[in-house]
Amino acid sequence: MSFLANPPTPAPGAEKPLANDGWFPDIDLAQLRATARLDGTVTPDRLRYSALAAVLSINTELAPYKVGQQMRGHAKLAEVPAPEVDGVNVQVTRYLRAVYSYVQADLVERYRDFDTTGAGDKAADKLEQRIDELRREVRWAISDLLGMRRTTVELI
Repeated sequence: MSFLANPPTPAPGAEKPLANDGWFPDIDLAQLRATARLDGTVTPDRLRYSALAAVLSINTELAPYKVGQQMRGHAKLAEVPAPEVDGVNVQVTRYLRAVYSYVQADLVERYRDFDTTGAGDKAADKLEQRIDELRREVRWAISDLLGMRRTTVELI
């Protein structure tokens, strides 16, 4: 009989938050780990690397939005006029949703090559669908933040 266990999830406070640019919110890696249900299989270094890639990509895409809001006098994303849900500005929630979904997609892509047996090939097909869903979540979160419609058009 054999027993395989995942490495333990880092203790709360063990992962230093990822400092953002001051306008967009910092990323609490412990909260990201809990929200995305990431266990100790994802090392702290790997999580930080994926979160950094997500923040860089999303911040670059949202740069024109940020400049426009700064010109309106909003010093932070949390100050952009928007409803609050559960005490949090919905724009901040949308931004975090984009970052978290990006991180999850990145991790699924990186970790799917562990098993390349026949069973691994079947699992890879399921993972491909999950990656697509997570990438869609990123697009939707950004569209929602920008106030754009979620439109998918396919030419036949």
